[in-house]
Amino acid sequence: MSALNTFDEEIQDRKKKELSILNSLLDDKKAKIEAIKAEKVKDIKEKYENEAENKSQREYSRITESARLESKKILFDVINTNMDSAFDSIKHELKSFTKKSEYKKTLERMVLFAKREFGDDVIIRCRESDITIVKDLKTNLGPQLSTIGGIIAVDKTGTRELDLTFEELLENHEDEIKNFLYEKMV
Repeated sequence: MSALNTFDEEIQDRKKKELSILNSLLDDKKAKIEAIKAEKVKDIKEKYENEAENKSQREYSRITESARLESKKILFDVINTNMDSAFDSIKHELKSFTKKSEYKKTLERMVLFAKREFGDDVIIRCRESDITIVKDLKTNLGPQLSTIGGIIAVDKTGTRELDLTFEELLENHEDEIKNFLYEKMV
């Protein structure tokens, strides 16, 4: 029986050794799987962190750009409001100017300019209050104008016209005036 016991012990020892080897292999495989799992979790985490960072950056850029555009719009609106106010002030000043003695000299220069352009038989259109000044300059009068000030000159054939009204002069030089005012505002 002792041979049977020895044989049984050998089998048990071999079984323990094989079991130990299998456990060691299992532990190695578990460790490899854990390492792979940790690497995959790390990769996934990095991927989603990068994705979240990119989305966050895009959203930040979108919000920043939107705010920048909104602030430009507000600034543009304020500048336009100031420009409108400035043009209203200019028109008011021009109305005041027409009541001053310098206006008569300005009107005379306009008529003389029109005569140089179209000849002495030019037809001058002006405000009712300016008729006496224009008559004194020995010119032909046309129909009256509704304007802040200035004249419209027409050649004798009626084919050419020279608009020297304050409104027209403002409109013709609007860009220059706006650039000048913009530089003063900013």
